[in-house]
Amino acid sequence: MFRLLDQLLGMFSVDMGIDLGTANTLVCVRERGIILNEPSVVAVKKGTTTVLNNGEAVGAEAKEMLGRTPGSIVAIRPMKDGVIANFEIAETMLRYFIRKVHNRGWGIRPRIVIAIPSGITAVEKQAVINSAERAGARKVHLIEEPLAAAIGVGLPITEATGCMIVDIGGGTTEVAVIALAGIVKSVSIRVAGDEMDEAIIAYMRKNYNLMIGEQTAERIKINIGSAYPLRKEMSMEVKGRDLSVGLPRKIIITSEEVREALREPVGGIVQAIKDALEETPPELSADLVDLGIVMAGGGALLRGLHKVISEETGLPVRVAKDPLTAVARGTGVFLEQLDKLRARLRDLEAD
Repeated sequence: MFRLLDQLLGMFSVDMGIDLGTANTLVCVRERGIILNEPSVVAVKKGTTTVLNNGEAVGAEAKEMLGRTPGSIVAIRPMKDGVIANFEIAETMLRYFIRKVHNRGWGIRPRIVIAIPSGITAVEKQAVINSAERAGARKVHLIEEPLAAAIGVGLPITEATGCMIVDIGGGTTEVAVIALAGIVKSVSIRVAGDEMDEAIIAYMRKNYNLMIGEQTAERIKINIGSAYPLRKEMSMEVKGRDLSVGLPRKIIITSEEVREALREPVGGIVQAIKDALEETPPELSADLVDLGIVMAGGGALLRGLHKVISEETGLPVRVAKDPLTAVARGTGVFLEQLDKLRARLRDLEAD
């Protein structure tokens, strides 16, 4: 009886692909594309899992509270380095997004495809499945983020020709060489957008004795951040707290300084790409000489990063069209061709 009801509810539910990211969660629905793109943040009452504003303080509304909440409120990011760090809050966030997509709070039992980092453990994979099922999923399928990104940007992953994808998200950078619908070589490092923000915060504290928050660091990165010298260098005003006197202060910071701040995380990403290339079979390496490297994820938008990677590897590098949504779009395609692609892609579901 329960199985019949479950199937009936499934008929009236919208199946979805989810890019469950450290910084943002995106949802892709068949024939509708990306219909949700919200920060992976939840605001709760301190010491509880009670979400504020009648359960509505999730996503963009909750992100606005980061670093600005009174003592009774906590803004939580349940994802850390691409994996679930807070299970209850992650489940709450997923349930909210699923209901928002369906525009109702009852009778929701969709099939869900979720993109996960290639380097996570079996326990972490199972945690994703359990959280999604408790949030209302009828069936959960997993796909590695670099594969989803490669599908999303239109790379010929099912052919014998080798192709390389670099997906730089909020918590992880995923580097993969793909051929015949499988990952031949992958490197997953927990150096990505969040570490860039932290590097900017550390630079400001060390060089200006100024404490800034995560959102300010992210704005600096987006507005004037770069990995390669710019034709016209930029500057911006930054406000924070002077650590020596404890009072608010503002300074002017330049793009050259931000580039220096980002040197270490950028270097880590470049090294991960080199490590993957060094262990790629010779025949596939030969393919990459012509096909080059495709970059996806929000980190791919850092000015000049593709130039740095190209100079360091000697390969052509291009940024995918709309890199922020590449993984989510890939989960959507995977969902549409589930039977066909699952037969050829490595099964990631926990036993």
